[in-house]
Amino acid sequence: MRLLVAGGAGFIGSNFIRYILSNYSEVEVINFDKLTYAGNLENLTDIEHDPRYSFIKGDICDPKAVEKAVSRLGAKGLIVNFAAETHVDRSIVSAGSFIQTDVFGTMVLLEAVRKHKIARYLHISTDEVYGSVERGSFNERSGLEPNSPYAASKAGGDLIVRSYCKTYGVPAVITRSSNNYGPYQYPEKLIPLFITNLLEKKKVPLYGDGKNVRDWLYVEDNCSAIDLVLREGEIGEVYNIGGGNERQNLEITRIILETLDLDPKKWIEPVKDRPGHDRRYSVDCGKIKKLGWRPAKSFEDGLKETISWYRENRSWWKNTKKKQSEFKMSWLEARH
Repeated sequence: MRLLVAGGAGFIGSNFIRYILSNYSEVEVINFDKLTYAGNLENLTDIEHDPRYSFIKGDICDPKAVEKAVSRLGAKGLIVNFAAETHVDRSIVSAGSFIQTDVFGTMVLLEAVRKHKIARYLHISTDEVYGSVERGSFNERSGLEPNSPYAASKAGGDLIVRSYCKTYGVPAVITRSSNNYGPYQYPEKLIPLFITNLLEKKKVPLYGDGKNVRDWLYVEDNCSAIDLVLREGEIGEVYNIGGGNERQNLEITRIILETLDLDPKKWIEPVKDRPGHDRRYSVDCGKIKKLGWRPAKSFEDGLKETISWYRENRSWWKNTKKKQSEFKMSWLEARH
């Protein structure tokens, strides 16, 4: 069986490829990735010579490239789409690329699924499509109320998937996960940014009062949930995936500082809150739990392991942050 992973050089995608190759000897994985600033083949150096793994550089917005890649799968082939623009801050200042990739790119993939009668398409989404909630948790039938261009682009992609499933009978499922963390995460997100900044003896920029709440999910637990939905999820359905670890950003920051034996009073730099910053995300995961899934990693253990990984892999993130800085400079120049 062949599995195409779109966006497989990114954080969750690369962890998912590693998970699949570790758990299924009969699966061949094709990694289809544009290699934007957040796509990094160094994430997969440990499996790059595995005969079951291959890489194709390509953009999901390019119909010809997608057609060529998907044609390799065969009728029993599967597709998991991680490819997306995902950083909220970037979406606020430049929404166009998010709409292009997250909506149009999704449609291009779905057209290829239709043509080649692919067995199943799994679309990776986010809990941010629901918007913010003060109390309780969103379930899969909650309305979509995105509050950032990023969240809106992901909601648009979800609706395109739904429409192709209902109109054309495309065998699609959607997962919406809470905030992931773990090894190989690009250091623009809160946990890896704060860890790497502190390892470099730099202060951490904390938005607003730091009391925004997120539910944290260890990336390998998300991979196991995605795998389960890919195999056993009901066509046309959405599955929320959460870690059950709601924490304020300030609390996360203090835990990281304490683990690194640093004084919170000296290393936190409050910064102006970003526009449209959602206060709290929370999803009800009862539906996927009925399939038998539970997160295996406690938040405390997962965060300790993540901090240790960044400590032990300085060359990876130093190189990545250098590329991030170069990308930011070229991006700003292009904007002006």
